[in-house]
Amino acid sequence: MGNPKGFINSAQLTISYVPEKERLKNFKEFYLPLSPEQRQEQAGRCMDCAVPFCHSSYGCPVDNLIPEWNHLLYEGRWKDAFLRLRKTNNFPEFTGRVCPAPCQTSCVLGINADPVTIKDNEVDIINHAYAKGWVVPQIPKFRNGMRVAIVGSGPAGLAAADQLNQLGYTVTVYERDDRIGGLLMYGIPNMKLDKSLVEKRVDIMRQESVSFITGVEVGKDIDIQELKAKNDALLLCIGSTNPRDISIPGRKLKGIHFAMDFLRPNTRSLLDSNLTDGAYIDAKGKHVIVIGGGDTGNDCIGTSLRHGCASLKNFELLSKPPLSRSSEHPWPLYPRVLKHDYGHSEALSCFGKDPREFSILSKEFISDDGQHVSGIRTVRVKWERTASEQSPKANPIGPPKMVEIPNTEEIYKADFVLLALGFLGPEQILIENLSLKQDNRGNIEASPKDYRTNIQDVFVAGDARRGQSLVVWAIHEGREAAAAIHEHLREQQSTKVANAQLAQAV
Repeated sequence: MGNPKGFINSAQLTISYVPEKERLKNFKEFYLPLSPEQRQEQAGRCMDCAVPFCHSSYGCPVDNLIPEWNHLLYEGRWKDAFLRLRKTNNFPEFTGRVCPAPCQTSCVLGINADPVTIKDNEVDIINHAYAKGWVVPQIPKFRNGMRVAIVGSGPAGLAAADQLNQLGYTVTVYERDDRIGGLLMYGIPNMKLDKSLVEKRVDIMRQESVSFITGVEVGKDIDIQELKAKNDALLLCIGSTNPRDISIPGRKLKGIHFAMDFLRPNTRSLLDSNLTDGAYIDAKGKHVIVIGGGDTGNDCIGTSLRHGCASLKNFELLSKPPLSRSSEHPWPLYPRVLKHDYGHSEALSCFGKDPREFSILSKEFISDDGQHVSGIRTVRVKWERTASEQSPKANPIGPPKMVEIPNTEEIYKADFVLLALGFLGPEQILIENLSLKQDNRGNIEASPKDYRTNIQDVFVAGDARRGQSLVVWAIHEGREAAAAIHEHLREQQSTKVANAQLAQAV
């Protein structure tokens, strides 16, 4: 490596942020980067480890060549670092911002020290590349005469489109929303991923001849069978968009919303009118409770605070995670540890307390007028492990069981409730129209080896196949599905040529 003693002599230095009270005034990104010299020093902390777990099966799903571009970055060879990063990741400007960085938690240096700042290094490389004008259209040199239609323009669809276009296919991406990007555009708030970055990348892909059609829902506005017939292959990247609900008394009361019904219109209104059109659900002056403790729940917290909510709580059914790795998540596994995300620190700055309540179960939505929610009745729970009944010898400790704690009922004031409980698979319209098989979780069935569905020439990738997951996994699936489609169509072409030659010979 460029600096053999970098991990010894240089301490980890992370990025800083715009102060909470200041950044809550708008929906702008609030990251403050290090200087180029500081970033190069941080890249020099990358060790010459024998096995770089950062891009193993425990680390980066897109197999980023992390030690290589860290080495180039340390040497100040920013453009070479960008070119190496681009080899494996179509959209580092997205993953560098929103990925939870399994590469970093599997860093070998992290066994007994602070890991390398891989995620921050990545985003600085791509930001530098944009600033220097190195991110330019890569126009394919030939066209092979075959067409592929992609339904869905999220990270999986965009990655597949990029790969297939560069292989010479004529690619058309269909998106039912008014803007391209899917989850990247409307599922992630602007302060976490500035939408100008998504639009900039999409514009580059347009210049590379990828066609995008917006405002069209395949299966409703366009017949899926007709679309399939007009193309050599069809790839479904429709995501996992069925929200998980909560079935407790009072669920039908007004003021209870799914997280995406809150986040999506907010971003659309922000882009259309800077929130002046009122075409969004406003949390201003509301007593907000967010049920669900994942990334989406955190995004609901940050958005509600920017609206100017009166109070805020975040319910998490699971117990409070430890501050550091436990024996349940040893290195290099991704650990479940207490994470203080941007929304949590912003809520702390506004209300003087971490908004999260752990080990709490919502039992009933209550109302003062019988129409609108006014509170939530809750009970505290604990998680107990019991001996496994199925296989006590193989697994002496079974899965944890939730137990309600007596005499812990409370009522929390809430006139605005957001459900951020995850998703339960793709919507059914295309599944039914194409007679696609589903797995036992409701996802479209396809092998990760070839991404083929049970229908000829129809493929699936991303959350629609693997279930709700990360942006970086969606990019991985899109790339792999593109390779599978390419191999499939090459085989078909070879068979056609062989049959034609055989017919000629006869």
